[in-house]
Amino acid sequence: MIWLLYLTLRKHVHGEVHKRKNLIVAFWHGKMLVGWLFAKSLVRPKKCYAVVSLSKDGALLANALEVMHFGLIRGSSSRGKEIVKADMVARLQAGDAIAITPDGPRGARHVFKYGSVRIASETQTPILFADITFESAWRLEKSWDKFEIPKPFSAVHIHLTHIDVPKFETEEALKVFTDSLTATFQRP
Repeated sequence: MIWLLYLTLRKHVHGEVHKRKNLIVAFWHGKMLVGWLFAKSLVRPKKCYAVVSLSKDGALLANALEVMHFGLIRGSSSRGKEIVKADMVARLQAGDAIAITPDGPRGARHVFKYGSVRIASETQTPILFADITFESAWRLEKSWDKFEIPKPFSAVHIHLTHIDVPKFETEEALKVFTDSLTATFQRP
């Protein structure tokens, strides 16, 4: 069903994709319905790995992504952090792509977490941020991420920003850079 909905959408992509062996594709948690499939379409024929939490909701998402032939990295910044980091580094060093929601799994909404930026820095992997907007969608106002489901046959705009993440000398430099990403991409 998700694939069918995705196929009906009129996707307008703004910006360029810099082809690389390894890549982190990021998009906000509330836009994941389109984000996951867009990330997969970008890196085809390579395998795309999705970072999915160990929660009950994460189990449902993991099952759906597995059916769509994603590789899975299970865990989050609060549960299984070290395993997630090791798996992400291994996948990136193997030249694979990873799709993440940098504000997930529990928020705060539209705020980058330091861990994904730290991994991008350590592995010298660029982040391709997909800022996704729907012209027509249902919005779940009571969810922390204001989750959106695009209406069939509606237009979707995907603005791509290529982020080269530097090596950081200090933890403070990492935090300043990460906070600048949040300030750049945060939406009301």
